[in-house]
Amino acid sequence: MMLLRYKKAYEKIAMGLLSFMPGEKSVKKLQETIHQYESEDDWHLFLLKQGEDFIGLVGIILDTDSYTVMHLSVNPSFRGEGIGSKIIAKLGDLFPDLECKSTEDTESFMKKCRQKEEVQQDE
Repeated sequence: MMLLRYKKAYEKIAMGLLSFMPGEKSVKKLQETIHQYESEDDWHLFLLKQGEDFIGLVGIILDTDSYTVMHLSVNPSFRGEGIGSKIIAKLGDLFPDLECKSTEDTESFMKKCRQKEEVQQDE
């Protein structure tokens, strides 16, 4: 599995994955979100590729000492397999010195990831 930076060639794939997020259903909203990732220097979008398939997506806002997970989406066919947790772990590998934060939309998932990490560390 590889986490790849978004590029224009991935636009339709990214929009499809983003559409699984609450509040990102309309084409207009999806286009606005993609435009933010394309035009804002501190907004970064990554797609998770497994083999030939793009199966997940994560969007962050990068700050000097942290990053905030704004969007996190996994193709429904791959849910329940720990893909979201792997995406968050790969982000941690990319930005090891930065604190990972969440939004209201991503907080519940991020809390589950932290709990899993704590359980694994205790074992």
